[in-house]
Amino acid sequence: MIRVMVVDDEALVRSGFRLILSSAGDIEVVATTTGAEAVETVRREQPDVVLLDIRMPDVDGLTVLRRLHALPKPPVVAMLTTFDADEYVLTALRSGAAGFLLKDTEPNHLAQLVRTLAAGGVVMSPKASRAVWQNHPGATAADDEEAGRVGRLSEREREVLVLIAQGLSNAEIGGRIHLSAGTVKDHVSAILTKLRVGSRVRAALLAQRAGLLDDDTRRRPEPGR
Repeated sequence: MIRVMVVDDEALVRSGFRLILSSAGDIEVVATTTGAEAVETVRREQPDVVLLDIRMPDVDGLTVLRRLHALPKPPVVAMLTTFDADEYVLTALRSGAAGFLLKDTEPNHLAQLVRTLAAGGVVMSPKASRAVWQNHPGATAADDEEAGRVGRLSEREREVLVLIAQGLSNAEIGGRIHLSAGTVKDHVSAILTKLRVGSRVRAALLAQRAGLLDDDTRRRPEPGR
C-alpha cells in the first residue's frame, strides 16, 4: 500500500485529491493538511509520497520542501502547481523534488503518477517542463553548458535517459528495452556520473534542456495505458 499525503492551502483541492486517490486499491491517503502543519504531520504519519502545493499563503512550498528533506527519513515529494510555467518549479526540482504535477492532471492518470513516484521514478510533463525552462529567469547559458554533457553519453545511455525522463523505474526501463535491472542500474549510475548530477530528476531536466524529449514525447504512451 502506498501511503500518500496531500499538502495544499485549499480544502477543495485536498478533498479532490483524496477522493481520486482513495479510489485506487493500492493507495491510501493518510493525511491532508496545510503548509504550516505539513512537517509535523509527515513526522506523525510517515507517508511514502507527499504531493505539495508550491504556492501557499502560510508557508510556501519551497520552504516546506527544504524542511521535509531535512527529516531523517524524508518522503518522496512532488510539487503541485496550477501553472505549467511556474517560475518556482525549476527551483523545487533543483532542491530535491521528484517532479511536479499540474492540478488539472486528468483524474484517471493521477494514481499512476503516484505509483511512479513511489517506485522511484520522475514525474514531469515534457510540455510543462519546457515552459519552465523557457520562463525561468535562472535558466542561463550555464544550464546549456550542463545540458551539453548529454553529448558524452552513449546511444544506449541516451535511450535510458529518455526513459528516466519519462518517469520509468529501473525495472520498467529494463522491461521496455530488454535489460536486467542490474544492467539498467549500471547505466543509470554511469549517466549520473557523466552528467555530474546527483538525482534522476536533475538528469531528466538536462535531457529536456538538451532536446532529447522533443521527438520522443509524441510516442510516449499516456500514463496507465
